Amino acid sequence: MSLAELLNTINAPMATVMVVLLSITGLWFTIKTKAVQFTMVGEMFRLLFKTDNGRLAQAPGTLPGATPSAQPSSTLPAAQSSAHPSAQSSRGTRRISSFQAFMVSLASRVGTGNLAGVATAIVVGGPGAIFWMWVMALIGSVNTFIECTLAQLFKSRGKDSFIGGPAWYITKGLHKRWFACIFAVAIIAQFGLANTISSAFGEAFHIPPVLMAIALCVLSLAIVFGGIQRISKVCSYIVPFMALAYLGIALWIVVTNITAIPKVLGIIVGSAFGFRQAAGGAVGMAILMGFKRGIFSNEAGEGSAPNAAATADISHPVKQGLIQTLGVFTDTLVDCTCTALIILCSGLYDSGANGIELTQAALSHHIGPAGKFIVAICIFFFAFSSVIGNYYYGECNITFLCNGWKHSGKAIFAYRLVLGVLIFVGSLMTIELVWALVDFCMVIMTVCNLIAILLLGRWAIRLLDDYRSQRKAGRDPVYHSSTIPEISGETACWD
Repeated sequence: MSLAELLNTINAPMATVMVVLLSITGLWFTIKTKAVQFTMVGEMFRLLFKTDNGRLAQAPGTLPGATPSAQPSSTLPAAQSSAHPSAQSSRGTRRISSFQAFMVSLASRVGTGNLAGVATAIVVGGPGAIFWMWVMALIGSVNTFIECTLAQLFKSRGKDSFIGGPAWYITKGLHKRWFACIFAVAIIAQFGLANTISSAFGEAFHIPPVLMAIALCVLSLAIVFGGIQRISKVCSYIVPFMALAYLGIALWIVVTNITAIPKVLGIIVGSAFGFRQAAGGAVGMAILMGFKRGIFSNEAGEGSAPNAAATADISHPVKQGLIQTLGVFTDTLVDCTCTALIILCSGLYDSGANGIELTQAALSHHIGPAGKFIVAICIFFFAFSSVIGNYYYGECNITFLCNGWKHSGKAIFAYRLVLGVLIFVGSLMTIELVWALVDFCMVIMTVCNLIAILLLGRWAIRLLDDYRSQRKAGRDPVYHSSTIPEISGETACWD
């Protein structure tokens, strides 16, 4: 038995547990938040394009909660809990905006899963897997709202921005550092593998995978050595461009194949419920693949996006929770659907091809030989942005594990070098082993995160009630730690 087969054997029952937990949390929080993912879509767009001066602007030259008494009682990295006043003043203008934090998380979401992952879901689970990806996005998006709101609530002060995520809210909210460490190790292990980019370029431009691996390493390291400030700026330029460009291509294909769309939608829905036999397995496999590939793509409930969400300097935690929810819709309901329609309209989904090669073949079917070049370029930007976005998730959790260790800077430097090795090795591995490794780590971190948000979700719901009441009163919502006095000692950034 190969390593990939062994991991897949372990992943199968674990993935079932993950799907059940995703469903429970999604339905539970949909009820408790009064379907915030549907009822506040307008507010999400309003916040995305509205400038928020955040907390730093309220006291120029200082970071919120900078007094010694604001030290959280939980054991967290000391470097995140104190800073010299002069250093704070020099960092006062180095804030990460809500939009930049959103772009970093979207860079991670909109990646190879949108192109290769969707193709794999269709091949293994049948066209019906796409329907269940939609369902997971609609229900699971509320998990993103909860986790990103909690990340903002329990965030700490970092060197160049705020810092936080599941490891922080598990430690501060549940006081279970050992549990947070399991999550941190899993998320660090998951990211860094980028096989798909090399196979795409090898197919299109006949470039040896080893050269693409080297190029990806060099470009990625040039960005990540600039820290979150450089990562957020690069993502703010790359992500909107690549998303709109891919959407434009997909819309053109949909328009030119408009008569086939009703039939394709019928195949998706029919296959989802077993009414129409198509490529792939039974209904159970369609559901499982839809949820697995869906969460790998949009990361709803996975626990990765909160690491980016916590960096934003805003006036109320709910603001970033709402904005991040849009990322799930953008990823699955827009980008993944575009890829699915391109593949299904081509009729090649049962041709025997898989992964990025299937997406390239489908696009070539629609627009000729240029299709494989377009996919190769798209996958370059998608994968490159994912690598640098995912890198920050790893660095964030490396910082957490170091726990104020005096050599934490050296540990992060070493991690950056190791990242280069991981990218290089991942670019040359077989796609089966890559997916198996990613699935294994993803299931572990997702289960940890879902358990955490189920236990801590009540604080996010209280924040949402506070936000709604302030909006109803005609105010721009602002949060202070005294609003929820029970946890004020763990939310010093909001003093």
